Amino acid sequence: MSQEIEIEFKNLLTEEEFNKILHTFSFPTEPFRQINHYFETDDFGLKAQHAALRIREKDTRNILTLKEPHPDGLLETHDLLTEQEKAAWIANKPIAKQNTLKQLNALHINVDDLKYWGTLITDRREMAYKDCTLVLDYSTYGNTNDYEFELEANNRTTGKKVFEEILRNTSIPQRKTPNKIKRFFKAVYRK
Repeated sequence: MSQEIEIEFKNLLTEEEFNKILHTFSFPTEPFRQINHYFETDDFGLKAQHAALRIREKDTRNILTLKEPHPDGLLETHDLLTEQEKAAWIANKPIAKQNTLKQLNALHINVDDLKYWGTLITDRREMAYKDCTLVLDYSTYGNTNDYEFELEANNRTTGKKVFEEILRNTSIPQRKTPNKIKRFFKAVYRK
């Protein structure tokens, strides 16, 4: 699938809150690691359109993903990359890929203007719960680390209800939580 709508709810956590959720639910004992490499133009052309571009290394695969606003959440457009293509992107020699290129063109972003800005590493645990996916992330980027609870859903109404129920039942306050790429740029580049 080259495109999907992502409906998710996020909440930054303290380490104590992270551990509370971890031990309240049946998350896997060990996390898996995923590595995000972020790309942007020098003039932040993607950010200006509330879009973001990353390569995610996960399960020996490299997935180039463009995220754009969508009425129901975020529209994600994906392309698989080889190791050589990933290395070229990180070396600031991006290789256009069919699905993301079409979307970038619609945003008037030239692939050759995209630059590698850095990496965020996440140790993630996931589990199914009430027709949703619960996610616990511990992320490191620059000199920063954070803890995050995410809930991914197929339906906004159901997702919101389950998300709020979990926070209420664990006595964790709901916090305005920017996505990882925004937190990365704010922490590393003050942008």
